[in-house]
Order: sequence, then structure tokens, then C-alpha cells
Amino acid sequence: MIVDPSGTEEAPDQPSGVEAAQAEPTRAVRRRRTSQRRRVIAIVLLLVVLVIVAPVAWFLFEAYPIGGSGAPAMFEVTAGESIAQVVDAMAQKGIVGSSLAFRIDLMVTGTPSAQPGWYVLPTSSSFSAARNLLVNGPNAHALGTYTGQTNLEIAQALSSIAGGTFASRFLDLARAGSVPSPYQRAPGTSLEGLVAPGLFVITKGETPRDLLTQMVRRFDRRAAAAGITPSTSVNGLDAYEILTVASIVEKEGYLPLNMPKTATVIYNRLARGMPLQMDSTVLYATGQDGGTVTHATEQFPSPYNTYLHTGLTPTPICIPSIEALAAALNPPPGPWLYFTLIDKTSGAMAFAKTFAEQLTNEQLFAERYG
Repeated sequence: MIVDPSGTEEAPDQPSGVEAAQAEPTRAVRRRRTSQRRRVIAIVLLLVVLVIVAPVAWFLFEAYPIGGSGAPAMFEVTAGESIAQVVDAMAQKGIVGSSLAFRIDLMVTGTPSAQPGWYVLPTSSSFSAARNLLVNGPNAHALGTYTGQTNLEIAQALSSIAGGTFASRFLDLARAGSVPSPYQRAPGTSLEGLVAPGLFVITKGETPRDLLTQMVRRFDRRAAAAGITPSTSVNGLDAYEILTVASIVEKEGYLPLNMPKTATVIYNRLARGMPLQMDSTVLYATGQDGGTVTHATEQFPSPYNTYLHTGLTPTPICIPSIEALAAALNPPPGPWLYFTLIDKTSGAMAFAKTFAEQLTNEQLFAERYG
């Protein structure tokens, strides 16, 4: 208490009503400023998390995918490809989720030089698995089969890819019909012409039987897509015979533009009991792919020689194309019994209903090309 010199007591100073009213907004301002500072700090911290923590989390999720790996995927590295191109291919196949993240990983761990060849790895693989694959080099072989090819020719290609033992075993299994096909005439029938064209990748541990099974199953789907089922028949021929016709059409017609009428020639000759007299069947019997058939080779003793034997060959003689399958399944009506090349540029053939017409067409070709 303050004592006035006059002897009266004075009460302590108290803020007036006006001063109190002015102090309240000041405290509110301070509280708002403090709140704003806290929000700013929180935003800064959040930005720090987003800038630093989020990229790290993203990288870890890419490097170690959740849920484990998926189905195998394959890709090829060709000579001269950069590691960036290889990584992009791996990302496109789904082997790694992000090419950018994998490049960052390789920058840290060391960039390998990818050797040319074929690689197989599950999709959604970890970066360490993908990196080890590149370091260790190709882990698969690729086999390309094509229409017009025989099982012997496939085995010859296999020999240089997977080794002679693998190739010989494959050929033995194919000749013995060891893998069942719904188009086989009977169990144990040769699988000639019953395997599909296309690319087949042989992975480590895969057996010749595994490869042959893949080829047969793919052919089954291919034939079904062309409209041929095991119960299909055309002009009294069953499905296996239709496939045999298609294989001869493939070799004789050569180009899709010739195949429909070539099929009709075959069906017409069969209907009349005429020998097919197809050079391709003699060449198959002698193990040749193309070439000239002479009078001597026309006498080659083989059930595949359609100069000596009427009817179809015992088995198909090659892999038929989709066009050859379509021609054998839906031959156009016509009287043709003969054909010969008429135009070297287009590969077109001339078709005739009599032997005299055939000789005329042959003469026109000789006069045109000498």
C-alpha cells in the first residue's frame, strides 16, 4: 500500500477499463502469431518429409516390390545396346517397376555391361535380382521356328543353340509323337507339321520334352483359331489329313496368293485317284529344302514320293501357315488339276484344268523368261 504524505492511503494502480480493453487484443494477436508460427513450422516439417522421406520410400517400394515376384518375362539384349536401353526394356516387360529408380540403383551399386543374349526373370523382381541377372549374363536360349520348316530343320537349329544332345532328344521325341496332340492320327504318330512357328525361349533346366510340349500346345491353339478342330472334315478328309494338305499347300503354293487354288488342285487330284506328283514331297523324302526334282529323284523310294504313290503323304511335310490352313479348310471351287509358275516378279502361278493347258502355260513362261 502506498501512503500519501497527507496521511491518506492510496489503492494500488489498476488498469482502467480502457487499458484493459486495449490489452486483450494484444494478447489475442500474440496467440495468433504463435499459432501461425506453429503452422509454418508444421508446413516446413511436412515439406521436409515430402522432399526427403517420400522419395526414399518410393525408391524402397520400387527396389523391393510388395507382394513378391510374378510370372516370368523375357527380353533380348542385342549387340551395341546401352544399359539405359536395356533398363527401359526391363521396365516395359514389368521386370522392374521403374526404369528411373533402377538407374539410380545402378549408379549407386555399379553399372554392369549387359551381354548380348536372351534373359528371363519374373516380373516385379527386386533390383538386386535384376542387377544380378545383368551381371551374370544371358540365362536363356531363343529358338525361332517358321512356316515351311520341318522337325529335322528345327533340330538342326537347336543344335547350335542348345547343343547336339538336346537337339537329338527333341527330334527323337517329335518323331515318336511322345507329346500328345489332339490332331495326331494315333498315339505315337509323328508330330511333323503339328508344332507351331514363332519364338520359343529355352530357360535353364528346361528339357526337350518341355520345349516340344510348348510347340504342340501353341499349334493346337493356332489350328483352332484357323477353324480346324480334331473333328473337322473337308471333302471326306479328317483333320489330320487336312493338316497334311495344308503342309503341301505351304510348300507348293509358296505365296498366299497361290495357296487357295493349290489346295483345290490337291483335292481334285485326290478325288480322281491321280497321283499328286508334288515336287515338295520328293524333296521332303530326300531331306532337301527346295531344289530341282529330276526324273531320277522322282523315282526315289519313299512313301512320301507322290510320283510313285497315290494319296497323301503319311504325315504333314512341314509347318503350315495360317494362309495354308485356311486354303486347305476352304478350297475355292474350280476344275484345276495343274499349276506352274507364270510370273517371277510376283510369284504368281497359272492354273490349268487340262494337261494341254498346262503345257501352254509352261511354254508362255519359257518364252517370257528364256
